[in-house]
Amino acid sequence: MGTNGSTMLEPLEPLRQALPPIDPSAVASSASCALPARYEAVRGARQFTKKTLGQWELSERFDEVALVVSELVTNALRHALPADTARESDAPPVRLHLMRWTSRLVCAVRDPSVDSPSSPGSDDCDAESGRGLFLVDSFSDSWGWHPLTGTLSGKVVWALFRLQPVD
Repeated sequence: MGTNGSTMLEPLEPLRQALPPIDPSAVASSASCALPARYEAVRGARQFTKKTLGQWELSERFDEVALVVSELVTNALRHALPADTARESDAPPVRLHLMRWTSRLVCAVRDPSVDSPSSPGSDDCDAESGRGLFLVDSFSDSWGWHPLTGTLSGKVVWALFRLQPVD
């Protein structure tokens, strides 16, 4: 399910350009998993995040990172897939990337849509949906999105978490 290594970072070149300055050669670890077009994929994304953060000795960050991952994956499944995408299909149209630097962790979700992520203009706190990007903004240190370039079409929506330096 997961892929480790620097080759998976190549499709994320636009992501690196949109983030605050980070030396790409300083990436300590990276992991990636493909997610099918089913809402059950959100649970799989959380499990993948838990396992990866555990391997990176970042388990204490799981709650806020998993919440953000859940929201980004849910948004990709709900809003970014074309209406004619079969939800039962095993084709993985969404991909979760986790990248760790010494002082930063980035969660990025790639999807096939070129539309910018947006939240409803309503300030209705009792609404049952539409708060995803508000939660992403509240729990991460920064977030954004960038269209993909090259042979891949779509976009990457990312969230950055600052990590405490290890003494």
